[in-house]
Amino acid sequence: MNANTEVVDFARRNPHLDSLAGRLPKADDHKEKDEEESCPAFGYLRGIRERALAIELRFRNGNSEWFPYAWLGPWRHDPSVGLLLKFTGDMVTLVLIRGSNLDALVNQSGVNLTDRGLQRHRIVWIREMEEEELRKAKQGEPTIDRIEVAEFESQQEMRAWLNKVAAVFVREDR
Repeated sequence: MNANTEVVDFARRNPHLDSLAGRLPKADDHKEKDEEESCPAFGYLRGIRERALAIELRFRNGNSEWFPYAWLGPWRHDPSVGLLLKFTGDMVTLVLIRGSNLDALVNQSGVNLTDRGLQRHRIVWIREMEEEELRKAKQGEPTIDRIEVAEFESQQEMRAWLNKVAAVFVREDR
């Protein structure tokens, strides 16, 4: 029994304190409310004003990586390829998220992975889905086929990698 419960029990056993017991917190009032919701592809914070500090990338092999939102720079969405996120810390890290329906709203929540999720810092985790999950995904439901992460020390390295894996994101020289 914790100290809060003991105080409430003591107040209820004493008639002169019983009137105060109604104003004391109930035993389960202090329990943390579930702030996170998810779909098979990603998890997000439910509260419209809630903000995550980092994004966890979950890979099929069981490994995970975290990137702070403070490092998130520009990102681009091309429905034919996916999302390209750019994180700038000690090095530049590009994260290519391949999937479909990445901008679809989920769970009647008004949240999607793009403008209502990442842009508002509400996405907590993104995961590569198993082959079976991808096959069972409903029409219009977001799916994450693959997440690719690469680090770069130069613009030339970054451009070469993008040309190789997702040329649609390479901008022509102006």
